[in-house]
Amino acid sequence: MRQRDRNLTFLALFLAAGLLFNSCGKKKAQGFERPPAPVTTVAAAQRDVPVYLDEVGKCVAREVVTIQPQISGRITELHFVDGADVQKGDLLFTIDPRPFQAALDAAEANLTQAKAAADFAKVQYERGKMLVETKAIAQQEYDQRKNALDVGLAQVEQNTAAVETARLNLQYCSIRSPIDGRTGRRLVDIGNVVTANNTSLLTIQRLDPIYADFTVTENDLTAVQQNMKRGSLQVEVRLPDEPAKPIPGSLTFLDNAVQNATGTVNLRATVPNRDHRLWPGRFVKIRLILATLPGAILIPAAAPQQSAKGEFIYVVKDDGTAEFRPITTGQRQGDLVVVESGLKAGEQVVVSGQIGIAPGGKVHVLGPEGKNAAPSEASKGGGKS
Repeated sequence: MRQRDRNLTFLALFLAAGLLFNSCGKKKAQGFERPPAPVTTVAAAQRDVPVYLDEVGKCVAREVVTIQPQISGRITELHFVDGADVQKGDLLFTIDPRPFQAALDAAEANLTQAKAAADFAKVQYERGKMLVETKAIAQQEYDQRKNALDVGLAQVEQNTAAVETARLNLQYCSIRSPIDGRTGRRLVDIGNVVTANNTSLLTIQRLDPIYADFTVTENDLTAVQQNMKRGSLQVEVRLPDEPAKPIPGSLTFLDNAVQNATGTVNLRATVPNRDHRLWPGRFVKIRLILATLPGAILIPAAAPQQSAKGEFIYVVKDDGTAEFRPITTGQRQGDLVVVESGLKAGEQVVVSGQIGIAPGGKVHVLGPEGKNAAPSEASKGGGKS
């Protein structure tokens, strides 16, 4: 009897424990639901964007002139400072002009003498012409007078040329800038004796406009050639320390061969440079714009995530749930990226908070600073659980 009571008591306790465990399990199952993941979103934009190639290039002066004297002599004056901007025709150096002025005076005197001799020979010839007709002088004397006139005229021409040469040499004493540009460091000082066509005095480089030389791979050559048929291609040149300030230019040269050693093709852009932001020899970033992609879908570059199957994003639907969406991305456009497939304009894309999202789960859209956003169509369906 006592054993039976014990068995009944044990059975009653076992059933009570089972009922209690079952009741607690149901409460937990009914009360557990994953909270909405806090996220920030942005609407997918749509606009025309460029299709481009990004390359590294180098600035090159459009014109580089090394100034050399065309006569020998001593430098007597300097008319510029190192690094000055000069215009075509500005005076740079003066070579001692006195020897050349003396040579010009002598050449002019010789010319005057030759002209006088030629005038006298002409008078003699005219007289002989009349006398030979009356047989007053022999034909030989007449021929001698004619020859003297021809020699005199030739000497006049010779001395005229000597005067022009002497005058030109005197002009060469004043060395002027042949181009608009910026001077470098002078290589001679006052008192130095320079030699004609041998001594380098100065280098001048034209800075406006300026060239930007760069290369593209042979794999990109076809795209460049095809788009060049539609007209001149535009470029954007950026300094490494000023990436947000592009300088526009145009492609003006495509080389006629691929470099064997590198498999690249040389290109050159011409860029206005009135404010001299670009400097010869400086490396720059060059964007060659090939075409325009109309109506491209754009999202922040931080939105796409990577999985084993490729890139994807989360799109917030009207019911406040996050949809897993595989996409194909294209080129970067600053802080944005082009979505080639998988997304439509205006859809709400998750930009941050992806790590807490479960596909199909609820999300809670925050404001731009992490605060609760005002209710919207995309978040009204995600009420409290």
